[in-house]
Amino acid sequence: MSIRLGDIAPDFTAQTTQGVIHFHDWIGDGWVMLMSHPADFTPVCTTELGYVASIRSEFDRRHVKVISLSVDTLEAHDRWARDIEDTQGYALNYPLIADPEAEIATLYDMIHPAIDNTLTVRSVFIIGPDKRVKATMSYPVNSGRNFDELIRLIDSLQLTEDFDVSTPVNWRPGGDVIISPTLSDAHARRKFPEGWTLVKPYIRIVQQPLRDT
Repeated sequence: MSIRLGDIAPDFTAQTTQGVIHFHDWIGDGWVMLMSHPADFTPVCTTELGYVASIRSEFDRRHVKVISLSVDTLEAHDRWARDIEDTQGYALNYPLIADPEAEIATLYDMIHPAIDNTLTVRSVFIIGPDKRVKATMSYPVNSGRNFDELIRLIDSLQLTEDFDVSTPVNWRPGGDVIISPTLSDAHARRKFPEGWTLVKPYIRIVQQPLRDT
């Protein structure tokens, strides 16, 4: 059964390269990006894991924990981690889940039989402090993810969780945003006393509110 936006992220206990974790306890009161990789010792995955390790501070700054999963053993993960550091120049600095029986991959619907019966697709789940799934993405096995876009998505999710706004097409942090259509003008005036630019009654443009970091 697929996981939909707004669902509670399924809990699990797993062995990782940083020890045993109980997922909901590990999330704590922060955000999480859970991503899957088709298999160990695969070229695209190796570049992805190394790149995420290199920008770990960007996730830390946003109070986002990163965790990965591959349907291989912990022993294979440990050997693969050495290859990642050797080829990408950055050591793995976040947990990699060992899921050789594909139990967690199945729980999160990461295996798509029309593509492969055993390997996971490149799934991404962004999970909020309330343990609910805020965003999901699935990439095919042969296409690497754009983590700059995933960080942009996290920025949008966190902003729109804190304020009654939406982010428009191609929004970047610092850009103008749209007041939520569900907010009445009277309520909007209290929240945005400096006013807004009216494009249409349902398109009210304001400067991006500042978030506490």
